[in-house]
Amino acid sequence: MSLFYFFWGFIIIERLIELKIAGSNRKKLIQLGAIEYDKRGYRYIVVMHVLFLTFLVIENYFQGYINQFSVHLFSLFLILQVIRYWCIFTLGIYWNTVILIVPGSKIIKKGPYRYLKHPNYLVVTLEFLIIPLIFSLYFTCIIFSIVNILVLTRRVQIENSVLGYS
Repeated sequence: MSLFYFFWGFIIIERLIELKIAGSNRKKLIQLGAIEYDKRGYRYIVVMHVLFLTFLVIENYFQGYINQFSVHLFSLFLILQVIRYWCIFTLGIYWNTVILIVPGSKIIKKGPYRYLKHPNYLVVTLEFLIIPLIFSLYFTCIIFSIVNILVLTRRVQIENSVLGYS
């Protein structure tokens, strides 16, 4: 198995674990009276991530001769994973892949949230750049970086609105 497919499989396993964590957190938050926002928009995020993973494989297949591996970008990817899990652990049960707000709960302003309102989205944005570039997959990098920015801009606006950010 090539290094690309090993890495691709790792990302899929990581995302599936995160979906399991999000599902567990969702159940707990619903029990606390959480309200879900933007159910319709979440579908686009899921489709975008599935297409991103698919396009990585397609572009890698058609550029089979370019299976370069950037150690520097991979190192940056690993740093992003540390930040990602810092976000997840900081939010605890409040971390989710959907927008769930428990009425009366306070906004968490510790950990990475001390520095940024949405550090996890910064990680995701950088991943859409870095993951394809680790293997010189420029088409996937450009297309999905643009799509991700469009999708996340809308999502951040909705989150900011329901969280009371200006």
